[in-house]
Parts: sequence; C-alpha cells; structure tokens
Amino acid sequence: MTDSPEFHDRMLSLGLARVSEAAALASARQIGRGDEKAADQAAVNAMREQLNMLDIAGVVVIGEGERDEAPMLFIGEEVGTGNGPAVDIALDPLEGTTLTAKDMPNALTVIAMGPRGSMLHAPDVYMDKLAIGPGFAPDTVSLDMTPAERVQALARAKKCDAEDITVCILERPRHQDLIAEVRSTGAAIRLITDGDVAGVIHCAESEKTGIDMYMGSGGAPEGVLAAAALKCMGGQMWGRLLFRNDDEKGRAAKAGITDLNRIYARDDMATSDVIFAATGVTDGSILAGIKREPGHLTTETILMRSKTGSVRRMTYRNPTK
Repeated sequence: MTDSPEFHDRMLSLGLARVSEAAALASARQIGRGDEKAADQAAVNAMREQLNMLDIAGVVVIGEGERDEAPMLFIGEEVGTGNGPAVDIALDPLEGTTLTAKDMPNALTVIAMGPRGSMLHAPDVYMDKLAIGPGFAPDTVSLDMTPAERVQALARAKKCDAEDITVCILERPRHQDLIAEVRSTGAAIRLITDGDVAGVIHCAESEKTGIDMYMGSGGAPEGVLAAAALKCMGGQMWGRLLFRNDDEKGRAAKAGITDLNRIYARDDMATSDVIFAATGVTDGSILAGIKREPGHLTTETILMRSKTGSVRRMTYRNPTK
C-alpha cells in the first residue's frame, strides 16, 4: 500500500477558488427571488460538481448536515477523483441563504481544505465564539472573561477607549443580555442577521471593515470554517460547544468529542496548514457581490493559504449564454 500523495496547497488553491466561484455563479439567478432552498441547492450542486473534478481523495467533514438530512455534500461524503492527496473539506455552499433570497449584504460561498485529519469534526450544534484580529499578544481576550471584560481588555491592548471598539454580534433573541452588556461599556455593536463566518473574518481586516471583535453563539460548523480563514489571515479565535439536550451531546460523541466543556483555540479547529476560498454572492464589506453586465457575470473571490499567509483577491468574468 502506498502513502497518500502530499498535500500541495499551492497547486490545489486555484482549483478551490474555481469551486467557490462555481457555487456563487450558480446561485446568482436566485438573488432576490425569495427562495432560500432553491438558492442553496443551486450552490450545492455546482460546488459538488466542481469538487469532483479535483484530483483529491476528499472527505467532507463540515457540510450540509448528516447524510439523511443532506442528499449532497453531507458530512462523510467522499469527493474528488480519488487520485490525489487525502484531504478534509469544510464548506458552506451558500453562507447566507436568507441574505441571498432577500438580496441583502454579505452572502458568500465558502470552502476550506486541509490534509486529512486537520479539521475539527464539529457536530451540528451551537458554539460560543470569540475572535479578534492579528497583532495582539496571545490570550488578550478569552471566553472565560465576561463580555465587558473582553471589550475593556481589547481596548487596553489597542491603547484606546472602550468607546472606540466595535463588536460584531449575530442579531438573535438569545443575545439580548450579551448586547446589553457590551453596550454598557460604551462599545459600538454591528448587528448582523446571518453569516457569522463573514462576521469573524471582519476582525482580520478591522481597518477596512471597522470590526474589532466578534462574539456570540452560532453554528459550530461555521466556527471551523471561520477558524480556517483566520489561520490564513491572522487573528485569534476560540470556540466552546454548547449543548441544549442529550441528542446534541450524542452528536458530539458520534464526532469523537468526549470533553464537552473544552475550549478550542483557532489552531485546535484547524490543526495543519489549510487553504480557504470565498466568493461574494451579494455585496458585502469583505467581497463584492456578483455583477450582472451585458453578456457576462463577474465575481470576486478571496483565496488564502495559511502556509504562506498569502491573500489573493481575484475577479472572474464569466460569459453568459
């Protein structure tokens, strides 16, 4: 038996960008049409088709859900030609199905890839998340701090007042107390309706986005995708799984997780070098959305490699039939 071919991230990165672009282009017809399921299905189909063209032996570790819930790109699904390196794949074919259906900002197609065994197999439960951008000492903030303490600690690290800090939080009823406590410090809050992968990525480019910190609970699978992005861009992130019932604890056991209270750092969720690609579907603060012009569609994609810290922004002009 021969060893699996080496994970050549540089060679695979452009193919990953094509996967992300294809999913975005496929969902373009559904922007503003009000049909979330149709938008998601179009992106899923296109992403799966492109993945199966890559010379990889891929396994989806973060996907659309369990096999009985997701007919395509389900957790454990094998993708690729099978002739290349063994890789883990984390993906969200359309992060922001509601955003796409309503033509609201920051809908993205997102995918990350790393060597087999490099990504946390996060169950489909909530995760308490905290993220800041690059350039800070380790553990400047932590999940064990209160929300107010996090704001104050980051302000000290930035040598600014708490009033100069902006925190990104997912707008949900469960975050009412969190929002009130953050605002009690004088910090500003940017509320987002969906898309917390983009919310975390905002922290890595705070000068561009105006976001200094992300906090709050959201999907654990999206947490792994966000950690992969920050591993490429720089920044710190922590996540702690949240369980509402025994069924969710059972999902963790099925994923091989035994310590239910563990706090995962960024590099616990993405343990090896990864590549990450995201394409804008609707306009946002990270990427431009799909542009319709006579005879073609244009997309913008961000493509990143953690090994080199390289960040590429690419536009792709695709002729329409």
